[in-house]
Amino acid sequence: MSDKPTKQPDGRYTNVDFTKATGFKLPTIQASYLRRDVLLFVRILPPPPHNTETNLPQANAIGCTKSELHFLYELHPNFSCFPTFPINLPFKQTDQDVYDFFARALVKNVPGVPPFDPQRSVDGERGIEILKTLPTSSEGLDLEIIPEIVGVYDKGGNMIQEMVQSLRDSKTGDVYAKMTSKAFGIGQGGYGGPKGPPTVMYSPSGREPDAVHVLQTTDETALLYRLCGDYNPIHADDGFAREGGFKGAFLQGLGTWNIAAHGVLKEMGGSEAGRLKSFKARFANIVYPGDALETRMWKVGGWEIGFE
Repeated sequence: MSDKPTKQPDGRYTNVDFTKATGFKLPTIQASYLRRDVLLFVRILPPPPHNTETNLPQANAIGCTKSELHFLYELHPNFSCFPTFPINLPFKQTDQDVYDFFARALVKNVPGVPPFDPQRSVDGERGIEILKTLPTSSEGLDLEIIPEIVGVYDKGGNMIQEMVQSLRDSKTGDVYAKMTSKAFGIGQGGYGGPKGPPTVMYSPSGREPDAVHVLQTTDETALLYRLCGDYNPIHADDGFAREGGFKGAFLQGLGTWNIAAHGVLKEMGGSEAGRLKSFKARFANIVYPGDALETRMWKVGGWEIGFE
């Protein structure tokens, strides 16, 4: 009997069994990048004229400023990749041009699992553990990304797919990062699958945060973040996004995730790339262009930092 679910006229699927997906290994992905890609990831633009009356930092991409020149200038003696840079490589892979996002990014042919509907799918959670400092270009490396399905869950009628991806150099066996993700298929569950483990997130103790970082997005933030490798039209095309039930195009989940990571490293780690060892965040709401992103941080012991 085939493990492939079959779509019915009403849009639902038969032959669904989420438990069949656990441990499924997807094809290995090749990856490469240039110093230019590292610079695009953190690039900044001057504030738009209509926002000059505010005191909020204005930026695109993840919001690094000239005070962090080691992320922005390839001839700086300490030129570095921003530590969360690897999170976009599963999208970019080896391309230097725009690619078909849906042909590449949506995970298909997973045993027992219906394909995600791209217009009703968003990031649910992302994490990264940095095991080895990534150089500022992949020259001399044979980078590959090894993806594996950890589990597929059925929560409140929604489908959640959890994956881990390891970034390694096939020549040396060195693993540079392990990246985790939970993709959220809105209204695409309801098949009686496992609910999965509970999500445990840090909750502030009630005291004032030790640091706060604010970044004002613009109408162009999501459009420019696409150059980091996420070409999903739902972040550029208002009509396409409305068809999925959103009020318009919205900022990439990884865009907001990386902005928060930058805020944490800048405020708590002095913008030193090597001080960010792991980072994980759950997505609670949609961010639309023009929204201000505020990251509040608490020191909770040792090198650990809680934020919201």
